Amino acid sequence: MSRNIEIKAKILDFQTFLDKANCISDKPVIVMHQVDTYFKIPSGRLKLRQIENQRTELIYYDRPDTEGPKLSKYSKQEFQNFEEAEGLKKVLESSLGLVGMVDKQRYLYMHGQTRIHVDDVKNLGHFMELEVVLKEGETIEYGEKIAHDLMLKLGIQKEDLLSGSYINLLENKNL
Repeated sequence: MSRNIEIKAKILDFQTFLDKANCISDKPVIVMHQVDTYFKIPSGRLKLRQIENQRTELIYYDRPDTEGPKLSKYSKQEFQNFEEAEGLKKVLESSLGLVGMVDKQRYLYMHGQTRIHVDDVKNLGHFMELEVVLKEGETIEYGEKIAHDLMLKLGIQKEDLLSGSYINLLENKNL
């Protein structure tokens, strides 16, 4: 199972944050439209991510719902065939049940081994995520240090940090 250190935060000024991310990025930005469909499972999260005009990924991940850097363990399977992925979605929905869907425009920047996601989430707002991908043998503490350093560079404040996922925020908004 792969591992990364993640943080998620609310963004107050979307364009300013895009500019900051662009300044520290090692590569040009990749912009994509993603729809994540979440399924009911006993622990962790299971989602089918459909990336417009690209691919579909089935992703299972488990991480604590706490603010600040946290360890996320995940596995994923990619599908190039859209019809097969749609069929899988129907089977998962009928067998497990649906939690909900998250529709977003994602701006992906890279800084070393860290993916910087800047997201415009439909019906929710603007957010950023850092995913420090841990290599074999790298410690959680090492990944947390990278995340903290990037938080400083990008101006992420402690009060902007979020604990759950977008699906949790959407569920709470609808209560």
